This record gives sequence, structure tokens and C-alpha cells, in this order.
Amino acid sequence: MKNLTTLFTLFMFVQLGFAQDFIEGKITGTIHDQNGNPQEFATIMLLTAHDSAFVKGNASDISGSYSFENIPAGKYLIGATQVGFQKAYSATFEVSGLRPQTTIPAISMKEDVKVLQEIVVASTKPFIEQEIDRTIINVENSIVSSGSSAFEVLEKAPGVTIDRQNDQIQLKGKSGVIVMIDGKQTYLSGQDVANLLKSTSSENIEKIEIITNPSSKYDAAGNTGIINIRMKKNKNFGTNGTATLGAGYGKYRKANGNLMLNHRAGKVNAFGNYGYIDNKSFQESTINRVIPFEGTNTYFDQTSFRPNQFNGNKLRGGIDYFITPKSTIGLLVTGFSNVWAQSNGLNESVISDENGNVLLRPSTWVDVKDTRTNLTGNLNYKYSFNEKGQEITFDADYSRYVSESNNALVTTYTGADFSISRPTDQVRNYMPSTIDIFAFKSDYTLPLDNGSKLEMGVKSSQIQSDNNLIFENFLENAWEYDENRSNHFKYNESIHAAYINFATELSKKTKVQMGLRAEQTSSKGNSVTLNQVVKREYLNLFPTLFVSHQLDSSNTLNLSYSRRIDRPNYQDLNPFIFYLDPYTYQVGNPYLQPQFTHSLQLTHIFRNKFNTSLSYSRTTDAIVSEVPGQIAEENITFVTTKNLATQDNANLTFSFPVKVRNWWNLQANLTGNYVKYSSPYLEGQFEQEALSYNMYVNNSFTLGNGFTGEISGWYNSASVYGFFESQPMGAFSLGIQKSMLDKKLTIKANINDPLWINKFRGSTQYQDIDIKILSKWESRVARVTLTYKFGNQNVKGARQRATSTETERNRAGGDK
Repeated sequence: MKNLTTLFTLFMFVQLGFAQDFIEGKITGTIHDQNGNPQEFATIMLLTAHDSAFVKGNASDISGSYSFENIPAGKYLIGATQVGFQKAYSATFEVSGLRPQTTIPAISMKEDVKVLQEIVVASTKPFIEQEIDRTIINVENSIVSSGSSAFEVLEKAPGVTIDRQNDQIQLKGKSGVIVMIDGKQTYLSGQDVANLLKSTSSENIEKIEIITNPSSKYDAAGNTGIINIRMKKNKNFGTNGTATLGAGYGKYRKANGNLMLNHRAGKVNAFGNYGYIDNKSFQESTINRVIPFEGTNTYFDQTSFRPNQFNGNKLRGGIDYFITPKSTIGLLVTGFSNVWAQSNGLNESVISDENGNVLLRPSTWVDVKDTRTNLTGNLNYKYSFNEKGQEITFDADYSRYVSESNNALVTTYTGADFSISRPTDQVRNYMPSTIDIFAFKSDYTLPLDNGSKLEMGVKSSQIQSDNNLIFENFLENAWEYDENRSNHFKYNESIHAAYINFATELSKKTKVQMGLRAEQTSSKGNSVTLNQVVKREYLNLFPTLFVSHQLDSSNTLNLSYSRRIDRPNYQDLNPFIFYLDPYTYQVGNPYLQPQFTHSLQLTHIFRNKFNTSLSYSRTTDAIVSEVPGQIAEENITFVTTKNLATQDNANLTFSFPVKVRNWWNLQANLTGNYVKYSSPYLEGQFEQEALSYNMYVNNSFTLGNGFTGEISGWYNSASVYGFFESQPMGAFSLGIQKSMLDKKLTIKANINDPLWINKFRGSTQYQDIDIKILSKWESRVARVTLTYKFGNQNVKGARQRATSTETERNRAGGDK
């Protein structure tokens, strides 16, 4: 309770201090034509005086009057546009504490003699709008979008930060954001999404929607935010593409390449993408542990160095056929083939007694090879009934994953004097695995006459997983099957879901959206080797509620509630054992159960720009990885994934942009977090809690002559995750890029963690478990990337599909 009080006090302090730091400036004025007649519905723009940068937009009313409220101190000018008239500007003026209210002299607009016919002009929308469950960036016809890509426009969205070094998108400081185009999810890696957005002209974008708490329309799994890019309905024809080549070096070399193509002719749109990654890296760690047994302690001091190699190929292609202006059918095929290998990894241990006497020196050489392939097919259909947004969609999917995991260990044992003390130990395990996913979904949207909207839909999925762990020992010059450590495990799961979602306005200032999703789940886990079967049948309801109330023109409060579910990843259910050495390993848990979360969030939005949110969630049967276990009589320590009884989280987040100089922009995200775990474990009661915080700051610089630069950094305070307490972590990155050939060619150079300070230090002490860990990896890497855009960049991008197996494929491990 004390920690929750601290978070609430901090929330109120931020609000109180924030409200006192800004001048509430107001600007008013009128606009008329050369004959003195009022100009109705002219587009009025508030611009900064020094560089004419767009600040805010509005439209004149029927009397030609306009106004801007809550304007910070600074020097500005007014710009006005109207079809059939020449652009007009006011003189420069200043908003300050001494002059918070300013009336601009009337602006006169002259007719444009080149205009030969009368055109009716409508008012433009503001650049940023806040709706009940999402923030909207209106890109269409906005001057800030001119000459930009979708990637660059996204940087202007509140709460969104871009890691330019890695081209990763973060929402409120959290990665793993789902990016959708026209409501259809892009099943792409972070780099592929970035390339897609960079090759999409902002001239083709209508608006961008940021959804931090998804409604019942979306799968109940997870609580990741969504960025949805709505495209204009253009009919441009032609071909475009983007080619990317990159190279990097840390301790080892890296390389990557990507080619993306899009072609539209007549009623057919074809698209394809191929990407390749070649990455060699390493991880090194130190593990110290104390194992008590029968009144004495044994001490393990262990070091390891494990080089690894990753080669990945990813392919995506499809075709859309526009049957009529209202209906479209499409076929999408995606796949990947990846190989991850660890060769000659060395783990050395020193085992000592309480007096420091060396008992044994095991040294283990580890070879690992993990291959994964996937092929997914999606057939989709969309029909739009009218221009108001009434539509229905259908998706049918099949996805198949095939993997093979091999693990071989050779361990030698020497004594205190380094002489051989026991025979060499050789073991190996092999696990072929297949996952088949079948799914179908349909969604229907119906706008109502009173401005309300009704959504409903259904989804059904079937998953079949087969994992056969074969463990062998090398005895008397032959490999022998080990039935005690082998396990053939099969898992079947079916989920049937339906949802309904309703949104309406209670008043001009209050909006409500409510929804309900029902999911029926049936699962069967079958250990063929142990003859153990676990069956589960459960029906769950997942309600969502959103309430938004506008206090005044500057302040909006949003309140949201949701209940969600997270099911175990299929790979976590695999009983496969990954060995570090004979005394240390990681093992899957085929008997994991899903976790359920109740979430409540209060958000304050100031000027549609500064966001502060306070949230609380409680998770039951929390799925927690790296849960330690011990077999003391054999000096064995292992980690696995388990369900803990409860996990409570309280979170305070504050995000804000700062324009330090005309050429320097800063985006900051500050988060305070309280977490508490409580669960019975190993015949005891596990209790763990902590108050922590993290910061992320991104600085972008416009250097001139086509050069831009960036410096970003992050810091995490000491915290806890499950059983482990982690020490503070942090790092920074910097980079520079140059655009040439009319922005078609971009060269970027960057270095991540140049001082190599990013490392993990953690420890756990529970009952007789006492472990300390230090781990480092190849976080310091310098990279150079060349990107070239070719062809007609105004071609409408391919329809991106939110296929019906998205959630299931993520649980299968995606393309990792």
C-alpha cells in the first residue's frame, strides 16, 4: 500500500507541476476577401515565425473568424489558404506571459485569377485528435506530411518513439507494437515493417490510429498496443520497390539484405518481399551458486563463452484482385527458413567445499543446432457495402512449423591438480517438432445513423503440436536410448470465439465504448512416454469498457478496463532440455496453464500532446520464466517456466516531446512501476515485490545538406522479475544518416552501446536456492546500411492482412 501511495502521489505531482509550467495563450482574428466579405471555412494555420513550421490548424467560421487556444509562449504567424484564392499571411506576433491574448489584424485574401471554376471547400481536421480508445493523426492534406514517408510521419505521433539505430517502433516505452495497415496486421519483423513504412509515401496516407488498449474486436490474448495506418483509396498504377543492404561488426561480422516489390495494373495488385540475415554473435556468463545438502554446502563457480551463428531467410508474397470497387479477394503466402547454431561453446566450473578446497573441475563443450521452417497461406475476402464504413471480411488460414533441435555435450572431469578424475561423459538429445495451425475468422462493421458504431465477429482455430524428445548416452562405445529423460509429447488445442463491440456518444464531451468477447478453449496434452494425459475445457468472457470525457479544450480524461488472457507459447510447452553442462539446464513445461489479467487504466491527455497514465493490473496463474529448481543430491540447478498464483502491477507513465531547438527534437518516456508476486512454491510461500523505474530519451538532429543524426539512451533501475532481482541496466546509441538522389538513396551509420555497458546482473535466494548471475552479449555493434527506393512511389501498397492465425503463430515462436 505504501508503494501504491507513492505512485499516486507522483501522479498528482506531475499533474500539478505540469499545469503550472505552460502559458495558456489565446489567438483570435478574422479573414475576408478583397471586397471585405468574410471568408467562410478557410484553412487557418498557426506557424512558427522562424521556420514556418506547422503548430496547429483550424478553419474560419461563417463570419470569417478563427481562434487558437492554449498556445505556449513564442513567436508565430498566421497562414490562410482557400481554393480560388492566393495564400495569405499575417505579420509576425508574439505570445508571452505579458501578452497571453493576441488579436491579429484582419487578413485579406486575393482571388487567384488562374482558377476558372467555383469549387466548394470543406474544413480540415486538426492534425491530432483524441478518441475514446485511440489517438488519431490526420495525415491527409496536412503540410507536415509533405515529402515524408510513413515512417517519418509516425515519429510525430504522441507516445511513439523510433529507435533509428535498429528501426524499432516503441509505444509508451514498450516494444513489440503491432503495426497494421487498413486494419490488417503486417506479419513482418521489425526491420521489414520499417522498410515497408519507409517505402510508403505519406501522400498515400489518410490517418494513423494509435490504440493502447485494444477492444473486444481483437484477440483476448496479450495487451500490446496497436498502430493502424489508414491508406487513401487511390488508384495509381505502376511498380515500386525498395532494396536494402547492410553490414555490421562487433566481435563478429553481420550482414543483411532485403528486396521489396509492389506492382499494380488493372484490377490486380501483386507484391513480394525477400529478406536475408547473416549474424554471428556470442554470449558469456558467470554463475555462482551455493547448494546445501545434508548439513554441508557445495560451491559452484562457473564461466561460459558461447559463440553462435544465425542465418535467416524470409519470404512474403501475394496478390489482390479488385473484383469490383466494393469487393476484393486476396491470397497471401509467407514463410521462413532459419538456422541457429552454437559450436564449441565452453563451460568451465570449479566445485569447492565450505573450506575452499577444490573438489572437481568439470569442463563441457556444447554443440547446438536448431533449424526452423514455416509456411503460411491466407485466403481473404473483403466487401464494402457503402462509403460510411459498413463492411464484412473473411479470412481462412493454414500454417505449418517444422523444427529440429540437436544438443550434444562432452564433459571432462579433472581434480584440484587438473588430473583426470573420472571418465569423459557424452550425452546428446534430439527433438523433431511440428505445429499445424488451421484458422478462420470473419468481422462485420455497421455504422449507425446516430454516429454510433456496432462491430461483431467470429473466429475459430485448431492447433496440433507433436514434439518427440529423444535422449541418448554414449556408453561402451555405443549410443543408448535413455528412457528416463526422453519424452514424446503431443498437444492439441481448439479455440472458438465471438465478440460484439458498441461505441456511442453520451454527450458532446463524453464517449463510451463497450464490448464483450467469448472464447471457448479445449486442450489436450499427452505425454506418450509417461502415459499422462492432461485435458482442459473452459469458457471465458472478456469484457472491455472505455469512457472518455473532455474537461476543456486542453484536458481529456480516459478510463479503460479490460480482462485478457495469455496462453503459453507452444515452445514453452515443449519438454526439450537445453544443457549448459551436466549440472545446469533449462527445461520446458508441458503442463503450463493460461494466465488471466484484469487491467484498469486512467489517462490524462494535455493538449493532445502530453500523456500521463496510471494503471493497475492483477494477473492470476501468472506465466513466469526462469523459475529456478534444484536437485541437491546431484548438485543440479535448472530453470523452467511455471505458473505463479498472483502478480500485481501498478504503473505510472509520462511521455512528452520537447523542441529544444529548431534543429533538435527530444522525445522522452518516463515510467514508474510497482510489482508484487505471491505464490506457493516448493512447499513454501514465495513473496517478492519491488518499486522500479525506467527512462527512454531520444534526440534527433537535422544537420543540413541531407544529414540527420540521432542519440538515444535508456536506463532501467534495479527491479525484479519472478524470482530474480536484477541490478540497474542502461545503454546509449548514436547514428548519422545522409539522404541523396531526391531522398531515394539513404546511407546510415550507427553504433549501439559503444562503451559496452549493457549487461545483466541478477540474483535469487529462496529456501536452499542461492544463485548469482552476470551475463554479457554482443551489444556493441557498428553498422552501415544502404537503402534505395525505386519506381513509382505513389503506387498504393499491398493490402496487409490480419490473418486468422496471427496470435497462434506468435505463440509458435514466429520467425525467431
